[in-house]
Amino acid sequence: MIIITGGAGFIGSAMLWELNRNGEEDIIVVDDLGSTTSQKWRNLSGLRFTDFIRKDLFPDLLERDALNGISAIIHMGANSSTTETDADHLLINNYEYSKKIALFSIMHDVRLVYASSAATYGDGSNGYNDCIEGLDLLRPLNMYGYSKHLFDRWALKHGILGKAAGLKFFNVYGPNEYHKGDMSSVVYKAFHQIHEKESLSLFESHRSDYLDGEQLRDFIYVRDCTKIMVWLLENPSVAGLFNVGTGRARSFNDLAAATFSALGRQPVIKYTPMPETLRDKYQYYTCADIGKLRSAGYTNAFTSIEDGIQEYVKHYLSSANPYLDSLTAPHNV
Repeated sequence: MIIITGGAGFIGSAMLWELNRNGEEDIIVVDDLGSTTSQKWRNLSGLRFTDFIRKDLFPDLLERDALNGISAIIHMGANSSTTETDADHLLINNYEYSKKIALFSIMHDVRLVYASSAATYGDGSNGYNDCIEGLDLLRPLNMYGYSKHLFDRWALKHGILGKAAGLKFFNVYGPNEYHKGDMSSVVYKAFHQIHEKESLSLFESHRSDYLDGEQLRDFIYVRDCTKIMVWLLENPSVAGLFNVGTGRARSFNDLAAATFSALGRQPVIKYTPMPETLRDKYQYYTCADIGKLRSAGYTNAFTSIEDGIQEYVKHYLSSANPYLDSLTAPHNV
């Protein structure tokens, strides 16, 4: 049996879909579906799993050994808002909660794959290398990144990373992110903005070494992320921290062009000043160093933003049912 925390969320539900595609249905989803206005439950409606456990009840079940036959825990559950300012809330949800799961996995020899974040790298001045030796040099720019970094350091100190795999996700986009609001991907926001305004706004550059819209990010399609996680389940001896990106930085202009192309439209891009409150914290370049993942044996190619956005827009965002469904799949799967 596999447990997915955050299983109704973006990456968690995509992983559930991936496991369903591989014939796996003995899965327990752990999550909080939110208020009456939340649509996160829809991420689960086309997927197959054995049971659903509320997030707040899960730690107690682990402590009482009330769940049997667990082979792996995929821990994607967290508050992923980079603008969250309640530090205590993040420590409880992202740090303390993760510690309980990690201790259970070690005590019961259960494979653990968990979500860290590229936000742990801060402004990138110390690079984007996922080597353990450089962990203490990282300085996250927000409390979300710090909560993830804090757990990575704790996991290293207590020997968790000798058996578990922590994943530093870069800029993930793809289906089932619709509930994320301001934290949704630039692709999702671009699609809707183009539909509403027939144009797209991007931030101006406030650095002389970058032209407007030429700020760079490592954008990765969510299906590439789930393939890595399946591979990690199949190779339980692979442990440590790993970047999850494509290893290639692309510009926001490239992303915009790919989105307009997927919609069959000519690009109309407007550049607007970046709010001053963001300028000191804005990253002009992120790119995952994936050498460690490759050295561990992962050989799959990554989806280009042109192909990923084309699939996302045509098969999901433009569809009457944009959610991942275990009974359907894009034509190129």
